[in-house]
Amino acid sequence: MTVTLIVCDDHALVREGLALLLSQQADWQVLAQVGQGAEAVRLATELRPDVVVMDVAMPVMSGIDAASAIRAFSPRTRIVALSMYSDAHYLRRMREAGALAYVLKNEASADLVEAIQTVLRGGTYVSPSLASFPPERHGPVNRDPSLLSERELAVLRLMAEGKRTKEIGTALGISAKTVETYRARLMQKLEIDNLAGLVRFALEAGLLPLH
Repeated sequence: MTVTLIVCDDHALVREGLALLLSQQADWQVLAQVGQGAEAVRLATELRPDVVVMDVAMPVMSGIDAASAIRAFSPRTRIVALSMYSDAHYLRRMREAGALAYVLKNEASADLVEAIQTVLRGGTYVSPSLASFPPERHGPVNRDPSLLSERELAVLRLMAEGKRTKEIGTALGISAKTVETYRARLMQKLEIDNLAGLVRFALEAGLLPLH
């Protein structure tokens, strides 16, 4: 019986490498490679694959939002989260979105096939360097702006003003990769998984003038 898969990652080299790895498995067929969460949702709804390998942190529509949507439209599709982040925040959010596995990108070549095999058998999987899916969190999230560093606040203000990653890096004298790291930290600290949510938080916290 053929196992059908979709690979979603916003880095082309990563998704191409993953697709090659998966297509080498007997009776596995990669139906599509996509770079955006919304496209993954559309194709998963249309093609109803057995598995979607989903990058967690992506622009526009996060892997968390995409996983939740896929589970709503195609409940039988298993979600395998793929992430560079090993902290409990992302594990918890992806579990809440319906992911059955969480694989670290730097361990994907060794762990991804096993993770998919596990979820196909009805189990759950977390990269061995991580303990397990954390318990569900209860209670309000502390989103106090004072928890953010001056540099994190600066990045947040510029994002809220509509600046692109390269523009933010130029304005602050840092690389685009460092800007992405700060964005990930902001999402982690504030437990907000998309840019619109960060902008809304910045406005509500009075971090930039209302226009």
